[in-house]
Amino acid sequence: MPHTPAWTRRGFLTASTAASTAGALALAGTPAAAVPRGGPEPADRFGVLRRRWRDLMLGTGFDPAADPYAADLRRTGELARTYRAAMRPGPTALWPDAPFDPPAGITRSYARLHTMAQAYRQPGTGLTGDTGLATDTLAGLDHLHQRIYHPGTTRYGNWWEWQIGSPRLLLDTLTLLYDEAGPTRLGQHLAAVDHFVPDAMLGDYTGTSTGANRVDLCRVVALRGVLGASPAKTALARDALSPVFPHVTRGDGLHADGSFLQHTWVAYSGTYGQVLLDGIGRLLTLLRGSDWEITDPARQIVYDSVERAYAPLIHNGLVMDSVSGRAVSRGAQRADARRLLQGDHRRGHALIAAIALLGDSASAAERARWHGLIKGWMLRDTTDSVRADPQFGVADLARLAAVADGPAPPAPEPVGHRLFAAMDRAVHRRPGWTANIAMASDRIAHYENGNGENPRGWHTGAGMLYWWGARTGGDQYTDAFWPTVDPCRLPGTTVSAKRPADNEGGGWGEPKPDARWVGGVTDGEFAAVGQHLKGLASTLEARKSWFCAADTVICLGAGISARDGTPVETIVDNRNLGEHGTPRLTVDGEPQPGGTGWSRSFARAHWAHLEGHAGYVFPGGAPLHAHCEARTGSWRDINTGGTPDPVTRRYLTLRHPHGTDPADASYAYLLMPGATPRTLAARAADPHWLRVLANSRDRQAVRIPSLGLTAATFWAPGRAGPLTVTTPAAVLVRVHGRTATVLLAEPPRTGVPLDLTWDRPVRRVTAHDPSVRVLSAGDKLRLRVTPGTVCAPHRCTVTLGDRE
Repeated sequence: MPHTPAWTRRGFLTASTAASTAGALALAGTPAAAVPRGGPEPADRFGVLRRRWRDLMLGTGFDPAADPYAADLRRTGELARTYRAAMRPGPTALWPDAPFDPPAGITRSYARLHTMAQAYRQPGTGLTGDTGLATDTLAGLDHLHQRIYHPGTTRYGNWWEWQIGSPRLLLDTLTLLYDEAGPTRLGQHLAAVDHFVPDAMLGDYTGTSTGANRVDLCRVVALRGVLGASPAKTALARDALSPVFPHVTRGDGLHADGSFLQHTWVAYSGTYGQVLLDGIGRLLTLLRGSDWEITDPARQIVYDSVERAYAPLIHNGLVMDSVSGRAVSRGAQRADARRLLQGDHRRGHALIAAIALLGDSASAAERARWHGLIKGWMLRDTTDSVRADPQFGVADLARLAAVADGPAPPAPEPVGHRLFAAMDRAVHRRPGWTANIAMASDRIAHYENGNGENPRGWHTGAGMLYWWGARTGGDQYTDAFWPTVDPCRLPGTTVSAKRPADNEGGGWGEPKPDARWVGGVTDGEFAAVGQHLKGLASTLEARKSWFCAADTVICLGAGISARDGTPVETIVDNRNLGEHGTPRLTVDGEPQPGGTGWSRSFARAHWAHLEGHAGYVFPGGAPLHAHCEARTGSWRDINTGGTPDPVTRRYLTLRHPHGTDPADASYAYLLMPGATPRTLAARAADPHWLRVLANSRDRQAVRIPSLGLTAATFWAPGRAGPLTVTTPAAVLVRVHGRTATVLLAEPPRTGVPLDLTWDRPVRRVTAHDPSVRVLSAGDKLRLRVTPGTVCAPHRCTVTLGDRE
């Protein structure tokens, strides 16, 4: 199982030290068109590649005397001085606070040496060209080689440290000090890399050598080939990258619907997916125009993934936490004399930088579109400036500045729906707000924990409903949300009060429910999404559906049952109000107390409004419990690498109680981000706007006449309103004037043909997918669908007849 260590992966993505080392490897100011193509190679063809990799690390085309570059370079010099002064070579460590056991200390040591090498090689650090610094850096490399990282050592602890983390930094440092190192020293270190990363690692595409990990391994072997002037090693790295490109149908990698998985069962576009995109971008640039150019035509799938797989998950500069696995537990850290911050915005910025890097090798048309996306994200990120993000070194800063100052017009935040069925995620975008649904199934884990990270992420796959508004919410999950929120009351989830143990169910994505029906169907604008929920370490079971429409997400739950002897509740919302926030809650027109430390129950609430955030409508009225509290926690509580410093945030929680051990409970509410009290009161009082056609353990369905929308999630064969199916399915019908589109998907993924009947007169069928067979039309429409096994939508378009 690929286990990524907390500090090292975090170091590559967030620390300015390691980001100036690994996260900032960029080719600022040198577009792909400037890289030679074809023609004879220079006599020193590997020297060309070494210099190109050095430029990727250090950047080109920027003014080292101008900020933000000058500030970053000064910081690199200051850190290098600190590391140099603190070196204390000994039998078990190079620095006392970075022992060789666990092996994360080896990687940390290589990271510090790389910072020292950067300070020596880069301009403006205050240590540029300091031969004493170069000598001390090489002495540090020699110490690590003699004591631990050499062919005589048997690997222990986390494999990633030995095969990716440490060799990446070692090879990068040797690139910067290539001439100073000399051939003998270079050969010794390359032999160590060969020992820990043998050619066999790039043999079968299995185990720890898949997805983002395979890209990292190819990066190690490619640079080892370049530094050792080995055509065979360089060719091996190039060829071993090819299995990463094609779409996969299960497990690690990119799926055809845009999903990205790592560790087999974990939605990971936001971190491992970023590593894959960044690494491929670097290798494409490194090898372009050389004898080892990457020419596999399947690489186009990676280019296509920018807009299909990644962009839908970026919202105003952040990447959604639902696709970042255990990385959500990484917040304030103490490492290398700096407090490092992570969060959805920082991870989003790293992904944006990877897209910019990949653009250097993309077509002109792709690059122009991506620059528009990047520029829009940068302009709209008012929480954490991309251009001032301290995780970036000068190379990435220069590239992003060039995009921001370039001619591409900023792309607006899109409107539409994207269903990532292969990773049980959905994204619904409307003007002014965005929602994200996270689910779990027998294919996708409840949550991931490991390496001391995210031990309480238990319910993040229990139908968690994230949302961001136009005026507020950009920092909703950024602002110390994860260490302070009640992990048993995540917004949108239905949960038992039976509290799981830390790391419940095992690590690395092992905890998966025995639930098959998870998914839905969308026409690209609206959607019907459903989850057969089975609780983690509890007997809880429920059917949850989300009908994503124009100004609302309609949330239905049914068949809610449990036998744990504890209460069960649905969390309508649990809003982070910040450190001092005091938004006023109004329920049915009655203002509730301000401040914190209060709670109140409503026997039959019809609507609620949280000032500056959202509104909630409860059709026909429903029990509601509201409370506002200040919660204190620390990042150390959810990540062993986090700071123990306490942080406090205020929360407004809205809960729908189902009682202790419910037998067949249900709920229905509308989430309406940005809605005003007047809009909410009107919606709650209008009996015609929404018809709930069914809300039971067998079927859930709604109809919104004003939108021409009918949508249903069938958990069993049967009828809901005008729709009938012969096997479980998700159905969406859109009517526009005399034209209607009927879409069906089969979330259970059996592939067994099923029949759909729509009880509505149809004049003629105008188009249908090859998977759809028209059985009859006229007074009603009957279709037979052969659905396949990936929960894909199947479409039929008709002209409507007259009702009798």
